[in-house]
Amino acid sequence: MLNEERRRAIREIIERNGRVLVTEVARQFQTSEVTVRKDLDILQSQGLVHRTHGGALPAREGALEDPALREKEKLHRAEKLRIAESAAQLVKEEQVVILDSGTTTTGIARALRNFHNLTIITNAINIAAELSGTPVEVILTGGALRKNSFSLVGPIAEETLQRLNADILFLGVDGFDVYYGLSTPNLLEAKVNRVMIEIAKRAVAVCDSSKFGRRSLSLIAPTKALHEVITDRNIPKPDLRELRKMGMEVTLV
Repeated sequence: MLNEERRRAIREIIERNGRVLVTEVARQFQTSEVTVRKDLDILQSQGLVHRTHGGALPAREGALEDPALREKEKLHRAEKLRIAESAAQLVKEEQVVILDSGTTTTGIARALRNFHNLTIITNAINIAAELSGTPVEVILTGGALRKNSFSLVGPIAEETLQRLNADILFLGVDGFDVYYGLSTPNLLEAKVNRVMIEIAKRAVAVCDSSKFGRRSLSLIAPTKALHEVITDRNIPKPDLRELRKMGMEVTLV
């Protein structure tokens, strides 16, 4: 295979799967990992991919990138479903659960529809709609609507949350740099997320592995603010080692 053909194939894998790993590409194309890393470096220099530990992600517009919820739903569906099912197993009847806005947390809401004595606090109007007509009690924060994410943000949302307490928070994020922390492109969303962490006894990040190695505009909280991370098995190994070194409980699905 010619160099250009291999690089074109790498881009196709990234477009299809949302990420690529050096080890997998080397095995698939029967070439060395050194060659694959050079390919990825060249593709990044051309602005075609974003290099990460052990692989690459799709090229990004930058820290302000904020895809609409409908666009996010198309990505990593199988991983998000497994993460949602794993998260739901942590929930017990008579608990109060916070669900942040996002596609993975929407999956968690669907997995909790059959609970009979559960209260869910959320700032996502689509999650509230998912739970309408079920036995689950829903508390919607109120606030200003972010149309692309269906989330409610601003002082009203923050003040509502500050008067509540919860047993567990499931937090979806746009960026997860284990050395920097959790981040999101929207300043107001970050403020609401920080309050969620403050009022929950246990904070669990739920995100597919493509979120690792990324930084968005606004810091939500440092990694140490979390109690647990649920992600898929494609998490970069250096990030997994660092999380466990911190004493973080990590569930791989």
